[in-house]
Amino acid sequence: MKLSLSVLAAALASANAFSVAPLATNAVSSRSSVVLEASKNRAKIASRSKWAAARGYGDAAVADEAGTSAGLMKNDDGLEYVRLANANGDTSDIYLFGGVVTSYVTGGQEYIAVRPDAKMDGSKPISGGLSHCWPQFGPGEIQQHGFARNVNWTVKSMTDTTVELEMAPSDYTKEMWDKEFLCTFSVALEDDKLSTKMFVENKGEESFDFQAALHSYFTVSALDNFSIAGSFKGKEFLNKMVGDGEMQTEEREEITISEEYDRVYTGVNDPVLKDTGIGKSLTVSNTAGYEDTVLWNPYGDEGMGYNNFVCVESVKFDPVTLEGGASWTGDMALLAGDL
Repeated sequence: MKLSLSVLAAALASANAFSVAPLATNAVSSRSSVVLEASKNRAKIASRSKWAAARGYGDAAVADEAGTSAGLMKNDDGLEYVRLANANGDTSDIYLFGGVVTSYVTGGQEYIAVRPDAKMDGSKPISGGLSHCWPQFGPGEIQQHGFARNVNWTVKSMTDTTVELEMAPSDYTKEMWDKEFLCTFSVALEDDKLSTKMFVENKGEESFDFQAALHSYFTVSALDNFSIAGSFKGKEFLNKMVGDGEMQTEEREEITISEEYDRVYTGVNDPVLKDTGIGKSLTVSNTAGYEDTVLWNPYGDEGMGYNNFVCVESVKFDPVTLEGGASWTGDMALLAGDL
């Protein structure tokens, strides 16, 4: 569904995107502080150790030489996360705090960005990764972006390559949003992709409304090397950098970023990220639930590391009305490829 300018402007004009600034993400040798390598090479293992120390993961989080260490772990600040690993040496990290995916390494390449000074101790939402905005996106009746990103999720089940996390009502959530919900977030590290599923259930009798989004941050070797393809051409978008928000029409086949971006593309959910600096592409495959895309980048802000990440968010803007006993699913997968 398409949102009107008035609705979008009212809901989004004051919404600030997360501030993230991952470290450089060009070649593996220049990205040792943010890339967890999945190779058997000892030099790359040392690089992973340096990266883990910088992000507070601790020695226990460093994958073994075969890159196949998996399980429930803790970082140096005591936050628990699940490491997924497959036989190919690919890995993914999912923190229980916020239920946020903070890493996806496949073929030795990290695709998910996290701000280097992100708080990894639970004192605030983790800045970066595939961060949940639920049951609200942006400002509204409750806190900015809802509460899913700053509560502890529980592990429902896990294997070396899959994990199911669960979020149920608590005293904290009931104070701001007293609804009978149950959210299950599943992540699967497959041979050719990272799959995620957000499953929302109404466990009560009364209906409730919600919005949902994955506020996703992806690594970029440099913005000069980067573009985003998809069905953007001819689509209207809300440019939040113009006044209080102005509806414009996209004329480009592929989007490049050379200024500060905060743009809402309703009805577009098929972005493909292209990075000629590393010769890779990343398809963001939204196959259920997520209908819209937000692009954000704080161009020119060196402190945020603007040149090494782009936010490409999978969003459901139009509120979902969920009747008692009903459910909603948001499916998003990441598929890496060569250019």
